[in-house]
Amino acid sequence: MAVAAGRSDAINSIYFPEYHGTLLNHFYARLDGVSFDWQNLQDSWGLGKEGFYELDSDVHLTDPAYATTLDSLDQADVEEIRQQIAPWFGNYFSNTHSTPPKQWADGYQYYSLWDIFEKVAEVFQAKENYRALYEEHQRLLSTVEEKRPPKDERPSVALTFPTENHIGVFHLNAPGFLAANTRPLGAVDAFADMNFERNAQVDMEAMAEADPDVILALFRFASSYSIAETKKRFQDDPVGRTISAAKNDRIYAQGVRYQGPIANLFQLEMTAKQLYPEQLGEWPGYVDGEDYPEIPEEEQLFDRQRVADIINGDS
Repeated sequence: MAVAAGRSDAINSIYFPEYHGTLLNHFYARLDGVSFDWQNLQDSWGLGKEGFYELDSDVHLTDPAYATTLDSLDQADVEEIRQQIAPWFGNYFSNTHSTPPKQWADGYQYYSLWDIFEKVAEVFQAKENYRALYEEHQRLLSTVEEKRPPKDERPSVALTFPTENHIGVFHLNAPGFLAANTRPLGAVDAFADMNFERNAQVDMEAMAEADPDVILALFRFASSYSIAETKKRFQDDPVGRTISAAKNDRIYAQGVRYQGPIANLFQLEMTAKQLYPEQLGEWPGYVDGEDYPEIPEEEQLFDRQRVADIINGDS
């Protein structure tokens, strides 16, 4: 969100810099003049109280309710950091509208991804960035809503995290910002009838029973995972190869779940094309280790140059 506000230079620490920096730059590569220099950033994971003093930030874009759940901090540390260094500013539990710690539960509010970005943009005095990017977001959604097929013609979709030993599944249309690039598209959740809060583990037989038309494989834009290997796993499995998505070559790479406005625009476009190729244009596919694929200008669902200009302050 700081990048979208035009203030990537203000970031001094993020969680897992190499992973998130590399992955997000796969999207930013398609925006002229936009990039994220993550190489020298402090990893925020496990950062104790003294680490916050060393960073000496002006604001902590982290939910204090979430911070109190970390092994490296306790309630007293969180309050001391707020008073002695800088305020906390985040809303982690809007991810899936999950339950915050008991001491925070009373009065805790949930916000959409774009509601959160509006508030973050205010912190960076970049409200115009929010307004302009939100307009692009709304135009993209309007295009999808206008062109997508009727409900009874939409595919069934499994939102998954395949690993070597199991397949994690998530609710496609769950509340919260983690589903901000799937829920608005209105497809059918292949695991809608399975009762779980955040995710569940299934085997190949359960996948075959659900028989999704499309399988979305999360995190394949990251260097530690491979969409080619994911497809091969399904094809090599005697049960997996019978699944409709595998038979019809409709297993697709997905990027991040904790997404800001820029990633959200790209991932909405990507997922819309993966689900509704006849109406919104074919998804060209993702090649492991490469940037977000080039899409002909006439087939793009949002204006790349407009977004780049907004972020770079040229709008």
